[in-house]
Amino acid sequence: MSDAPDASTRSILITGCSSGIGHAAAHTLAQRGWRVFATARAAADVARLEEEGFEALPLDLADSASIEAAVATVEARTAGRLSALFNNGAYGQPGAVEDLTRAVLREQLETNLLGTHELTTRVLPMMRAQGHGRIVHNSSVLGFAALPYRGAYVCSKFALEGLTDTLRQELQGSGIHISLIQPGPIASRFRENAYQAFKANIDTTHSAHADTYRKVEARLASQDGKAPFTLGPEAVVDKLIHALESRRPKPRYAVTLPTHLFAALRRVLSTRGMDRVLLRSTRDERE
Repeated sequence: MSDAPDASTRSILITGCSSGIGHAAAHTLAQRGWRVFATARAAADVARLEEEGFEALPLDLADSASIEAAVATVEARTAGRLSALFNNGAYGQPGAVEDLTRAVLREQLETNLLGTHELTTRVLPMMRAQGHGRIVHNSSVLGFAALPYRGAYVCSKFALEGLTDTLRQELQGSGIHISLIQPGPIASRFRENAYQAFKANIDTTHSAHADTYRKVEARLASQDGKAPFTLGPEAVVDKLIHALESRRPKPRYAVTLPTHLFAALRRVLSTRGMDRVLLRSTRDERE
């Protein structure tokens, strides 16, 4: 018997559907016959998703009450049968590690790690009761390769990958499969949102990295900041479909050339050698 969701009853809860990957995933899966519960933090985004035809719910990963309410609504509407969860909601907090306050780092982890974990643990009882389920975490190339000035985000994604590897082992034999998607540069509002977080939370004036910050801000102000090898969100959605619908979903799905390249180099280079490659890959941003 296949652990893949029944096409006639399959349902999915997706976080971070206001734009980018989450929004593309919601539309594509709905077109493939999935019952999609699309969530977002802002009320205006939830209203827009409703207008687009989704069962839209407010869900803030940094708020336990919001998570509890969303899961309770989904459980009630599906009679306790949820086929899948796509943990996509996240944001990036740029800044040098030494410029991250404890509060700023905690806020990053509340959304990208702790909220994702709490939501996952709240849907697992439904999946265990029905004997099957798919959980997909949207990680990052920065879930295994660290780049300068992304320390908070790197921390959250490295931790998410470790937690997921552990959970995958603990779910053996349950009929529940968990996968990680590791995108590299994807066209979305991620950079725009990260820049807003940077301006709100990093004291650039008194930082030892002030010169670098000025150069990065000038670059962001003069261009769209689109990284080389950037793909559209559909590249991630293609991997998501396999993770959700294949009889044998993979533990990890790499997306974009940088992700494949860094993964290969990480297997063959020393730590110092890998550092040189990663620093060179971001040199233009710092000069």
